[in-house]
Amino acid sequence: MTMKVSPNRPTVFFDGGCPLCRREIAHYRRLDRHGRIHWFDVAEPGVQLDQFGLDRTAVMARFHVRDADGRMLTGAAAFVALWRCLPGYRHLARLVSALHLTGLLEWGYRRFAVWRLRRRCDDGLCTR
Repeated sequence: MTMKVSPNRPTVFFDGGCPLCRREIAHYRRLDRHGRIHWFDVAEPGVQLDQFGLDRTAVMARFHVRDADGRMLTGAAAFVALWRCLPGYRHLARLVSALHLTGLLEWGYRRFAVWRLRRRCDDGLCTR
């Protein structure tokens, strides 16, 4: 499945097969009332990530966001980029950036991402 996306809108790549991820993304989507963000479920059958220069293994291992300028961000930096686009979270993104907390968030995110991937991908599904 190829997805047409506007290059000047952020694109969020998420694992819709992960219950925790699905709930979190549903929360963020409700806040995106004007549809300014593309939401790309990488767990959907037949998704084509090569159009974004990504592969399934990479996007299953870490949260990815392509910002409005076309930069691909992962992990904590990707969350901060997403938060900048959402009402209520914009302030959090500014605070994290101003206090240079992205590195600390990345430290925690890395540990969480390894745990999540192990739980989600024990059966090898994430590399198919």
